[in-house]
Amino acid sequence: MNNPEEPTTTDETVIEKGIAKTNTPVSSAVAEPEAATRRHEPHEPPRQHLAEEFFEKSETVHNKRIDGPFRRFKWLIMLVTLGIYYITPWLRWDRGPYAPDQAVLVDIANRRFYMFSIEIWPHEFYFVAGLLIMAGIGLFLVTSAVGRAWCGYACPQTVWTDLYQHIDRLVDGDRNARIRLDKAPWGPAKIARRGFKWSIYLIIAFVTGGAWILYFADAPTLFRDFFALEAAPIAYVTVAVLTLTTFALGGFMREQVCIYMCPWPRIQTAMLDEKSLIVTYKDWRGEPRGSLKKAKKEPEAVGDCIDCMQCVAVCPTGIDIREGPQIGCITCALCIDACDKVMADIDRPRGLIDYATLEDCESEAAGNEPKPIWRTLLRPRTLIYFSVWGATGLAMLFALGVRSHTELSVSPDRNPPFMLMSDGSIRNSFTLKLRNMESRPREMEIAIEGLPGALMWTDTIRRADAAPAQNVTVGPDQTATVRAYVIVPPQTPAGDFAFTLTSLDAQRETDRVETGFTAPGDQP
Repeated sequence: MNNPEEPTTTDETVIEKGIAKTNTPVSSAVAEPEAATRRHEPHEPPRQHLAEEFFEKSETVHNKRIDGPFRRFKWLIMLVTLGIYYITPWLRWDRGPYAPDQAVLVDIANRRFYMFSIEIWPHEFYFVAGLLIMAGIGLFLVTSAVGRAWCGYACPQTVWTDLYQHIDRLVDGDRNARIRLDKAPWGPAKIARRGFKWSIYLIIAFVTGGAWILYFADAPTLFRDFFALEAAPIAYVTVAVLTLTTFALGGFMREQVCIYMCPWPRIQTAMLDEKSLIVTYKDWRGEPRGSLKKAKKEPEAVGDCIDCMQCVAVCPTGIDIREGPQIGCITCALCIDACDKVMADIDRPRGLIDYATLEDCESEAAGNEPKPIWRTLLRPRTLIYFSVWGATGLAMLFALGVRSHTELSVSPDRNPPFMLMSDGSIRNSFTLKLRNMESRPREMEIAIEGLPGALMWTDTIRRADAAPAQNVTVGPDQTATVRAYVIVPPQTPAGDFAFTLTSLDAQRETDRVETGFTAPGDQP
């Protein structure tokens, strides 16, 4: 009797672990009763059977150190992005005595977002939406132009992974030393080295989480309170979560995040076409591969690729770019630096691996000159993306430039809609909200328009002082709620009128809100 764990063959059917696999129609009776049969219908083409295990165990990637223009560019981007992230909360910006002096602050408690001279209120969230739209369109623009350059240089996962990989080299040595250490049995020396390295990981992760919370409160104050154990509990929870995620994702999961967890590699295929610049291995030039000795003996029989594997050794995700475009390629171009260095050593022209479009690859393979980079980038698709991105930015700047810092909202009372006074006059009540978006107190005038004979007073102004206009002081960065009473002479019919709000300063900003006056004749 056959062991169900061992593959057996019946005609064209292969039974492996109780599951029938075939490229011809079969009966489910071929398999064991409880097993599913992998089959297809007669009219369908042959199928390639999928593996029963859908996740392949990953191997640790130990990328080799390399120097070159793209590696130096990655250094620059890493220093700039990390510098911005860690330093920005400590920058100061003078907004006067009534506003916080932190340059970038997300003040959730007071529902404000400060970015240097810009202050965003909750009702102006469309500015944040505009920034998100610009970020999305910018990502589409970059991807359609130069592939996954965002992933290769500026993505937080890439930046912190790159930082941790440099820590690996600092503590454990370059690629070969790290491979040997991985294979070595656990002992006091390995435990000490691992503990030291992971401690550095943890410090970087803690500083990362700690920097994040400084964007949501005054940085010096929160920093002092945090270490004095006087900060809010949410601060400690946030730092703990970000510390653990940074430690795990940047220190251990690394390329697994890019390949399996991140959705962008799947989305990017919709952004790329044959005119997009991507990191490409020029197989017509490199194949067939051969050793350097063989290349010297038979230069015409082999291509430029000497199969040195340097492109694989430097790749942070461990892929072989010579296998073509793949989901693990983050377009960091370190393989270009490695290949160019090898080509220089063996006296071959650079560019065996290079940024190139699929269209240019076909043209170059046919013997034509490659298209200049600027012509590749200046094409209708990228120009449209750039135009939409730029138009969104200009629209936001225009909206910021013309927005008023004085706003008024009006809510009439509905219960009761009006009151008849003893002298026959009619009174309506309104709730006014006066918004002062300046970081200083301002005197404002509330006035009535379009309601003849109307007078107004408030909870803080006596009825004897009623007038068609009243002055109110609104504090800095505040919305003042005013209970206003409007009275008209007897027999005044219902009708529409308006409240106006005017700032009594050099700006003389105004806002006008139309509403209605309710009278007895207006009721059904």
